[in-house]
Amino acid sequence: MPTPRVILSEAMALEVGGKEPWPSDVKLYQPYEVEQILLPDNANCLATQAFLKMSKLQYTVEPRSNAEFMSPSGKVPFIQCGAFVVSELEPIVSFVASKGVSLTNDLDNGEKADMRAYMSLISNVLATAELFITWCDAQTYKQVTKPRYGSVFPWPLNHLLCWQKRSSVTKRLHVLGWANKTLDDVFHEVDQCCQALSERLGPKNYFFGDKPTELDALVFGHLFTVLTTPLPNNKLAATIRGYRTLVDLCKRIEHEYFELPTST
Repeated sequence: MPTPRVILSEAMALEVGGKEPWPSDVKLYQPYEVEQILLPDNANCLATQAFLKMSKLQYTVEPRSNAEFMSPSGKVPFIQCGAFVVSELEPIVSFVASKGVSLTNDLDNGEKADMRAYMSLISNVLATAELFITWCDAQTYKQVTKPRYGSVFPWPLNHLLCWQKRSSVTKRLHVLGWANKTLDDVFHEVDQCCQALSERLGPKNYFFGDKPTELDALVFGHLFTVLTTPLPNNKLAATIRGYRTLVDLCKRIEHEYFELPTST
């Protein structure tokens, strides 16, 4: 009989997650990278992978065509850690912290509040901009989103699921006040966000000194994904490239945590 899985909210993760050590067989579930994953999901998955690597925790990526529908929150990525299933970066950060692993032990309360504010900025601006461009920009939707999102499903399910997802995202953007923005409006919002991040980073290696936090992981996930994802309109990536310190941060994290060591 299979072992039952426990789906954790953030509060539950904090309460019960610390009772067991981090196992060596943790799985991180996400869509297929080559043929399926879209810009917003790729950013979230990469940010979570960066956080786990920064925390020196083992995991294995498990691509699934239906990862979004397997997730307890309906969002990717999610991890299976023993009997527990935890989805999205912030609950995963809390779950990891409950096991005694934290990237923010050296920060004071003011710095932690500052970090949370900038993480909220990224979620409110960069993540929303990615959703807008992926699902509301007609050219990107036709050339990239629709063929990729439906690529792993048979007809007519591929069209139905894509329509449902676009409808859901559009409703969310209406609530957030983004549905009627133009592309230029979106690029301006991203530029303002990058300016704020660049000023906060300054000349430091990471946002809070010489050691990365989950803020660095989140920034890397979103910016690196935009910089490396081909889109019909490349102005989003061009906007980010205008901030040299942010680009250098992405290169630093890629080199430190994602590049394979050179064999001797």
